[in-house]
Amino acid sequence: MKVNCSQADLNTALQLVSRAVSNRPTHPVLANVLLAADEVTGKLRLTGFDLSLGIQTSISASIEKSGAITLPAKLFGEIVSKLSNDSPLVLTSDESSQQVELTSKSGTYQVRGMLADDFPDLPLVESGTSLKLNPLLLSNAIRSTLFASSTDDAKQLLTGVNLTFDGYGIESAATDGHRLAVLNLNNILSESRDLNNTSEINKFSITLPSKSLREVEKFLSACDISQPINFFIDKGQVVFISVDEIITIRALEGSYPNYSQLLPENFSNVLEFDRKEFIASLERVAVLADQHNNVIKITTDSSAKLIKISTDAQDIGTGYESLPVTFKGESFQIAFNVRYLLDGLKVLDSNIIKLSCNAPTTPAVFSPVNSDINFTYLVMPIQIRN
Repeated sequence: MKVNCSQADLNTALQLVSRAVSNRPTHPVLANVLLAADEVTGKLRLTGFDLSLGIQTSISASIEKSGAITLPAKLFGEIVSKLSNDSPLVLTSDESSQQVELTSKSGTYQVRGMLADDFPDLPLVESGTSLKLNPLLLSNAIRSTLFASSTDDAKQLLTGVNLTFDGYGIESAATDGHRLAVLNLNNILSESRDLNNTSEINKFSITLPSKSLREVEKFLSACDISQPINFFIDKGQVVFISVDEIITIRALEGSYPNYSQLLPENFSNVLEFDRKEFIASLERVAVLADQHNNVIKITTDSSAKLIKISTDAQDIGTGYESLPVTFKGESFQIAFNVRYLLDGLKVLDSNIIKLSCNAPTTPAVFSPVNSDINFTYLVMPIQIRN
């Protein structure tokens, strides 16, 4: 293999694929990135794969001789990142060697790698379902729910985001058992088909790990929003493809909880208020709440048309804010983890929002008012002792 390429291009590609390299690989070759040069296409393809998440990208290069090798992701990436960005790089290796010689204008480095044959193939879907998705809408669906997924590995299925496709739109949902975020989007699919059958696809759901979806979100942010991305799914394997980049994800196994049954059908109390003012008040009160269990209380006064947002940080101090509201119902007091509220309210893109609830111990739901956005954020209150 002999390749001439740009330091900037190689560095960017290495930073990207290294995000799919495991910190604790189950096999030594999984700590490496695969480099494959093709003199016919004039492309240098780089791949990182931890058996769950795979990222592949290509850069243009002047290739004198085709070939492939794997190199330690961290070591090779650090060397390339510190080389001058105005220097072309030359990568050379022979078929019998497991070593690459990297030459720049300032010096030469030899890095020992492993044979490309030892690197596992990136799983690509050859059957199943194929969709073309709007990258901007898909990114929004992921971003609006990802934060509510669990970080507890013991609740493996809840560490992902559940995506349900119905042939027209998508429902994205995530819960950690204390909160639930659900976003419905129509017109996200520009085209869909079954790779084994040209008939319209049936409704299906899949749960993808949040760690992997964070990489998908970064991938989508770099896509041309005027061009749909290709999405393939088969036997628990999902593949996202753009012009020069491929991401593969293994889905989480099991049936996602029936979260729709958590949402109350009717509410006896409904409050409407300005989202930005509410967030600003919460952030000020949170300065104290963060010092002691993150708990804040919301107290309504139906006669004054105000809510009082307060906290009592034991042995540290107390504080409260007042906020005007439109209110229907009886006066009540309810408590929440302030961080849960702020996480959801910051992705709820609406000027006016409403808080709907029945009692201080039953689920409370935040949703937009007079908005095209179909977003629901359920938060379980914290029981408080008077």
